[in-house]
Amino acid sequence: MRIDPKVKLQLIIASFFLLPNFIGFLLFTLFPIAASLVLSFFQCDLLQTKDIFSWKFVGLENFTKLLGFYRDSGILKANDPEFWRYLWNTIYLLLKIPLVISASLILALLINRNIKGRVFFSTSFFLPTICTGTALYMLLRWIFNADFGLLNLFINKFSLGKFEGFKWLVDPNLSKLSFIFMNTWIEMGGLGMLLYLAALQNIPQEYYEAASLDGADTWEQFWNVTFPMLGPTTFFVLIMNLINGFQEGFQQAHVITQGGPAGSTTMLSYYIYNQAYVWNHMGYASAISWALFVIVIVITAVSWKFGSKKVFYG
Repeated sequence: MRIDPKVKLQLIIASFFLLPNFIGFLLFTLFPIAASLVLSFFQCDLLQTKDIFSWKFVGLENFTKLLGFYRDSGILKANDPEFWRYLWNTIYLLLKIPLVISASLILALLINRNIKGRVFFSTSFFLPTICTGTALYMLLRWIFNADFGLLNLFINKFSLGKFEGFKWLVDPNLSKLSFIFMNTWIEMGGLGMLLYLAALQNIPQEYYEAASLDGADTWEQFWNVTFPMLGPTTFFVLIMNLINGFQEGFQQAHVITQGGPAGSTTMLSYYIYNQAYVWNHMGYASAISWALFVIVIVITAVSWKFGSKKVFYG
């Protein structure tokens, strides 16, 4: 098949512009992924065994240690109970998702109205999303401080001094809830709000006019017109929040609580960091990373299989 010289020249020029991004993908994405897969089959301490030829090949031993169980006096116990504990912490923090989606939708509905200062409000809501994570989490650590935090001072003021406040980041029963509140506040004005705002502006006004002629009030118009039309956007926001929810948690835990108290705010991402760079178990950390990858893929596939049919086909 003969290619037109002009088309061939266009392909060469396009390849020239795509090449830097492709090289970056190979060096900073594909190669680390492949390296982590190889490392997951080895036992290596990077501080003691810098020579790759001294790494010990252990096969599936890292995965067996991570996911396996054994019997002790007739009781089934995990080889690595910390992994399952931190997986539970990660799943528990996914409770933020319905809060984030609901808050994002509410903010989008408010901004979509013809009010003064729409640009100012949308920028203000989006600001926490683009702020530097470390600075933002240091601010939140001060707000949620049990002794002199702004939140407890506010509670103490309105309780007339009868209640000193909550041990937000000290009590293991409250620390995860504190993280849920933090994540909700940070993410509710982020990408989800912008996607909802764009989707709302694309709903034809004729639908609302027809509903109004049928006698539908504001709530009925939202429930029968707006909400169904936002179905694909809601599904996309849900999938993205699920993926991000399993991957995030390192920076927040590292800056605010260092995974405490008693490991209650340690998520899988922070556990991977500790295994790799604190305890120097790079092979085991790679195995955890791939286990997390499989979990994310399975949950995304299941959500797509059952959620997409309902959203796109009714």
